[in-house]
Amino acid sequence: MRRPTQGGAGHEAKCATGVEWMSDRLWITDFKYDDGAMLVKKTGHRVPLTLSLAHDIFTWFCFYFFAQTWRTWRRLTGHKRPTIAFYPDKPRPWYFIWPVMHVSGAKLIDDVQTADIVMQFDDSTETDNSVPTVRDGAKLVNFSCDDISKSTVAAAFEEAAGYSLSVDPTTHQGRMVEKSELNAAHDGRILEGPLDTPLPGKTYQRLGDNEIEGGLVEDLRCCIVAGSPVVVFRKRRPLERRFLNENVQVLLDEPRNCYTDDEIAVIERFAASIGLDWGGVDVLRDRQSGRIFIVDANKTDMGPPVALKLAAKLRATRRMAQAFAVAFASKKR
Repeated sequence: MRRPTQGGAGHEAKCATGVEWMSDRLWITDFKYDDGAMLVKKTGHRVPLTLSLAHDIFTWFCFYFFAQTWRTWRRLTGHKRPTIAFYPDKPRPWYFIWPVMHVSGAKLIDDVQTADIVMQFDDSTETDNSVPTVRDGAKLVNFSCDDISKSTVAAAFEEAAGYSLSVDPTTHQGRMVEKSELNAAHDGRILEGPLDTPLPGKTYQRLGDNEIEGGLVEDLRCCIVAGSPVVVFRKRRPLERRFLNENVQVLLDEPRNCYTDDEIAVIERFAASIGLDWGGVDVLRDRQSGRIFIVDANKTDMGPPVALKLAAKLRATRRMAQAFAVAFASKKR
């Protein structure tokens, strides 16, 4: 893992005047209409315009209303926590860190040179994590996490767990999963091995049996703060849509209800290996072997999931905010 390096003139912070006020009103420019779908400009992903999407947007805005209420309350009562800035990008309201930082009481600013906390924030799979000019004693978050490609995740998991997720597609006998190396592609497909010519830009993994009752599969999305699990979202979707981010049910749970102590230690070793201080880790439990497999990691975690009930969204946000405050944003004296 490449360690962060201190930047020079090319990493100067932007002026904070008015930027926060404007950014909340300009985030819709991240999208544009493209032939019956919404195009996410930064990642190139296309989201079909459907009734289901309209429902998801409405559900998200309900949660956003409460997040804005928390934010307004902090402004009225005063911020009792340190300041936080993001580099090189600033999170939009649908990223989990956005409500969490407001609930924790941290004050969002744009000047990374004066912020108490500076978080590396970039949706890209591989990132340049050079550290901008920051003040002495500033806490740096996720600057050691510069690669979340699927092959890097698989290698880090094998190191942490002692057993492998990856397979050699040219020799593997039987079913396996082919996935893009890119973050948030959701393009997995099941193939029969061995393959004569694996595709470039793809990674190949063993097919875990994470099916539960009702013809559903279950992912255990583990939310990380300071390298340790804080909350778990049990994300459930139909077996035939197992690789899509279309959950029919999401339940909030505690890490110790989902993993053993040894498995929590594996997740913490994995997070340390890729330098993940904050983010989300997707874990599958194979019902045949009983083992867990970490299949994905995301340092710009979006959440809570849309299908989670509103009351559970609020509880999860409070728990994450408490952990974030303890780890990174101690109260001002």
